Order: sequence, then C-alpha cells, then structure tokens
Amino acid sequence: MITRRALLSSGLALGLAACAGEPARLARPPRPKATPGMVDEPALVGLNAVIDLHHANEVKSFAAAREASGVLAVIHKASEGDWQDPRYEERRAAALGAGLLWGAYHFGTEQHPGRVQARMFLAAARPDPATLLVLDLEANRRVPGNSMRLGAAEDFVREIADTTGRLPLLYTHPAWADGEIMSGQSLGGAVEPDSILAACDLWLADYRYEPELPRAWGAKGWRLWQYAGDDAANGGPFRDRSRAVRGVERCDRSVFAGGRDDLAGYWTGLPARVGTTS
Repeated sequence: MITRRALLSSGLALGLAACAGEPARLARPPRPKATPGMVDEPALVGLNAVIDLHHANEVKSFAAAREASGVLAVIHKASEGDWQDPRYEERRAAALGAGLLWGAYHFGTEQHPGRVQARMFLAAARPDPATLLVLDLEANRRVPGNSMRLGAAEDFVREIADTTGRLPLLYTHPAWADGEIMSGQSLGGAVEPDSILAACDLWLADYRYEPELPRAWGAKGWRLWQYAGDDAANGGPFRDRSRAVRGVERCDRSVFAGGRDDLAGYWTGLPARVGTTS
C-alpha cells in the first residue's frame, strides 16, 4: 500500500523543514518506538503469516501460500471510494477454500462522506462475522486532493461500528496519523487519543528496520505491522519477502502481534464489540 518512496519523501520533507527552521514541527515530541530496538528479522517480533492484496497482484495458488510459505490470513482490497475491486469475490472464495482467514479493506478517499463510503465498503465486502474489516487511511498519491481526511475517517469508523457492532482495524503510517505532511498533503490534523480512530487496533505501515508508532497508539502498540511492500524497488529493506510467498506473484507482508492461536481468535472476534460511538 504505502511505498518506500513515500516514506523517503516524507523524511526528506521533514529534513528540509528542519533546515528552514520550522519551529512547530521541531517542537513535536518524538514518536514512541514500536519495537524494543533494531529489527533485522520481522518474524522475531510477531507471526509472519499475513499478506494483503489487490486486483493487480497475481495469485496462482492460495493453498501453496499456506502450505509452503506459512500464510494464514489474507486481507484483500474490496473498495476505494465508490469503486469495487473486481477480483475480490473470486479470491475470497479461493482463500477461504484454502483454509485461510479473510479480511477486507477500504481505501479511503475524500470524494464521498465517510459514512457513505462505509456503506459502500460493506456492500462490496459482504462481511460475515469472521471477516476482518479494515480502513486504509493514507495519502492518495495518484490523486492527492482525493485523500480521506480526519473527519471523514472518523465518520467511516462510526458507521462501521453502528452497523456491525465492531470497530475496523486502522491501517496507517505514523507520520500520516500524526498529521504531518506526506507527498505534499496531510490528514488535516493528528489522530488524538480520544478519537474513535485511536480506539481501533493499529495496522502499522512502516517499512523501516525500526518502526515507530503514531502517538495516539503509543501506549497500545500495533496489532499488525506491514513491514514489506510489494514494490521491488521501493518496498523497504524486507521487500524481497514480498516475492517469497509461494503461489503469489507479489504481495505486501505483515506480522501479527501474537501466535497462531491468537491470530485465529483475534480475527474471528475483532475487535471488542462496541455499543455506540462517540
């Protein structure tokens, strides 16, 4: 989802701002580290068994991915704005047939209100109680002005919670969630600890050896860490692993904070049920 180029460009932008003496940004407290120290093997800090896909990723065999590469769960794009991924349904059937856990994500945009997008997503994903639901909250690099903003994201999550009784997982990069500029744009404000977004479990998107947490999740930590992207040139230091999954041409890869039994229990019960939203 998020490319290494975006990470590097955001770092460059911060560096240039520092050189220009931009005091507000320099005064920001440091983000909490997501792991105890330098990580050179993601499997050591989690279960390396989750991949995510969209229609452009080639899939030959989910059974091979499970049996030869230890993949246990797939999160597939279901929708973006009002667009539906044309490979979602067939791959859902194939993944479930191979015994894999299934998840669906929505790439948030600004072209429709958050609650409207949530209803579109649920119509596209057709989730059952065992389907992991995800909001992909990141900069839209193809159409920068069409990035989902903070208020729309909060409304999206409220609608999902009101309709399904559960909160989605939130996929985001630490700088984006903290309201910083990435690719010339921003979320429009930082995710604060009292936001409904911070109540969602975090799928951390950070391809560096030592990932950082958005500040709103500093005490909570991540549930999934996407450590490698599917781009051969810009997928981060672990990008070769994105092509090491048998039966899948390329994919983003994530580790889960827990073991195999934890993963299955979390997936089917994600997350704690909620009554109403604030």
